[in-house]
Amino acid sequence: MEFSLFFSAAILFFGSVVAQVDILLGFNGDERDALYALKATFNDSFLNRNWSGTHCYNNQPPLWYGLRCVDGRVTTLSLDSLGLVGNMNVDALRKFTELSTLSLKNNSLSGNVFNFSSNQKLKAIDLSFNVFDGWIPRSLVSLNSLQSLQLQNNRLIGSIPELNQSSLSVFNVSNNNFNGSIPKTKALQSFGSISYSGNPGLCGRPSDVVCNSIIKESDKIAAAPPDTSKATEANSFSKHLVTLLLILVIVLFFVATLLLLLLYFKKHRELKELMKQIGLNEPKEKRNENLTDVSVQNQGPAADEGGKLIFMEESENFLLEDLLKASAEGLGKGIFGNSYKAMLEGRSPIVVKRLRDLKPLSVDEFMKQVQVIAKQRHPNLLPLVAYFYTKEEKLLLYKYAEKGNLFDRIHGGRGVGRVPFRWRSRLVVAQGVARALEFLHLNTKPNSIIPHGNLKSVNVLLGENDEVLVSDYGFASLVALPIAAQRLASYTSPEYQQIKRVSRKSDVWSFGCLLIELLSGKISSHSAPEGSHGIDLCAWVNRAVREEWTAEIFDSEIASQRSAIPGMLNMLQIAIRCCNTSPDKRPEMTEVVREVESIRPTENGEEYSSSFDQSLTDDSMSGIALDER
Repeated sequence: MEFSLFFSAAILFFGSVVAQVDILLGFNGDERDALYALKATFNDSFLNRNWSGTHCYNNQPPLWYGLRCVDGRVTTLSLDSLGLVGNMNVDALRKFTELSTLSLKNNSLSGNVFNFSSNQKLKAIDLSFNVFDGWIPRSLVSLNSLQSLQLQNNRLIGSIPELNQSSLSVFNVSNNNFNGSIPKTKALQSFGSISYSGNPGLCGRPSDVVCNSIIKESDKIAAAPPDTSKATEANSFSKHLVTLLLILVIVLFFVATLLLLLLYFKKHRELKELMKQIGLNEPKEKRNENLTDVSVQNQGPAADEGGKLIFMEESENFLLEDLLKASAEGLGKGIFGNSYKAMLEGRSPIVVKRLRDLKPLSVDEFMKQVQVIAKQRHPNLLPLVAYFYTKEEKLLLYKYAEKGNLFDRIHGGRGVGRVPFRWRSRLVVAQGVARALEFLHLNTKPNSIIPHGNLKSVNVLLGENDEVLVSDYGFASLVALPIAAQRLASYTSPEYQQIKRVSRKSDVWSFGCLLIELLSGKISSHSAPEGSHGIDLCAWVNRAVREEWTAEIFDSEIASQRSAIPGMLNMLQIAIRCCNTSPDKRPEMTEVVREVESIRPTENGEEYSSSFDQSLTDDSMSGIALDER
């Protein structure tokens, strides 16, 4: 008995100590366990690598991707467009009592929508573009601070709860399977019909479907004059029925004509507005001269042929007129046209890519291809902000990367005053590009044989906080084969030169070239910008190893970092395998990511030597498998 009491007291004491340790460390153990449960449900390779250790620590930036924390508590959970799958537990969010923002959009998550009873501080919920089913939970009604609810493009059923929060400013339940009438609360009645479209069983304002509107015409048929003959009575009834049907046909004809006229005038107004926006009705001297080359002048596209900015995120929104008024700076000529940096008032800069030499695509075909590109969302991919289409003009809009591209970082400003590009920074770039390329390879349909197609150092950008952002992916789907063969990096691969064929392994080959460019500081002839001259880096490295002058491979800026030499040798081995002339002998990107991420930056990375270290001798390179020709 005494032992039992002592054992129980010990357990309570130990639990109390663990709880106090959690508090002292500045994180919540219950939230951590709930996050691990979500991680197990997703079972996603990217999250498995990035969700480990302490998730929140006091008010420091969270270590886990997609989280934001305040005072050690999770306030934001945002895992958009990661290709996540899994059947969600309705009580998965019960421990996140400080949660204010939840965004899991554009994945493949299933199950019933979460129970939000414990999440009274939620302000924004976005579960759109998944496969959630079942009813909308009644717990949403109690969220008094709710500002945004987006559930569109799922498989939800049943009726819509009577949400009436005065704070609710964004609401969308379109493209589900809801039925019944829309509640007449002030909040729900304030949104347009687009928020409810795509639900065949839904009716009532503000949707376009009227509830209980079936006209029972049989009750309205006037009685025939008294007649003792049954034949006369039947004949009279038939005449009335024919007359009624004729009236209905005439009414329907006039209704259809009226709707067509309304549609025509609506399109006419949209066209006039577009013409006004692009400056067709203004004197030429009033147009912004800095964006004259970008603006869509001397055009009057029909509304069904595009002609307006289409945004990928609701948070991004500005008018075409604002873009045309913005001052602009030319960023240079790319392989498919010029790029400009547009400075919009009160906003971060926007890069406008003006596309040329594309396939002859209709607006629907162009939109379909661009939507495929836009859905590729990853921390190391430069996201598409918006696009514009007319027959004469195609524009893609991206966020501006403050620190330029990788080509300029490696090769630019060599000499006095240059900030050295050290090994640790180059390793971070290699790992970021590898993760982006792996994501494209895993999340692109099999019929897309080159998920990127144009990987090279000018298409790897560096953000304001040194984020690694891969750009210009997916352009192979927009251009004809002859143009792609002339301009895209993957078409310079050995397999295309020999048998005129490319594949996903052509991207792997381009990645190998990029790694050698990072290691050597030399320009690749396969991806050199116009006006630059380079060498075939894969062939050059193979010859260096074969002829035993490997000490000359590595850039002088990193060759002097003695403690980094093992990591550089490992990366060189990976690069040579990726550059194999046979596509079948190149590794898959998942394997490449695992190997590149296993290379760790050295603790004493600032250790330098005045001359190249002798560890880079023939013995150190003996384990590298040369390209078999």
